[in-house]
Amino acid sequence: MMTETTPAGSPQNDESLGVLFATASRDLSTLVRSEIELAKVELATEAKKGAAGGGMFAAAGFLCLLAVILLTISAAFGLVAAGLDPAIAFLIVAGVLILLAVVLALVGKRAFGSLGAPERTIRTTKDTAAFLKSPRSGDAPSPSS
Repeated sequence: MMTETTPAGSPQNDESLGVLFATASRDLSTLVRSEIELAKVELATEAKKGAAGGGMFAAAGFLCLLAVILLTISAAFGLVAAGLDPAIAFLIVAGVLILLAVVLALVGKRAFGSLGAPERTIRTTKDTAAFLKSPRSGDAPSPSS
């Protein structure tokens, strides 16, 4: 039995160069848009973490301001009254506020410390760049873990 073969350059076997270029261009454009969208999602998540940490620092600053006011009033009562009744109450409240401010500042610092780069976007962008630089268009780079 004999099979019929067609030449390698015939329209039946190969798409035209224009069609291939248009497809590659469209796919590359889609890939770039997807990478940008992934970066936006990851950066939005990190921005929310940063905002939470900033809120903790703001709360700590506000509580420190209140503590300074109370400490000032406490010192005034302590000097004037020397009986220490109202002053001790003010000092205890101010001490608790300072303690809360320290705790909030530490929590805020930890929140800022956990901020990171958009790892998935960086990884997929590097994979895409490696693929585009590879000499053989059919070979995909091995996925990075």
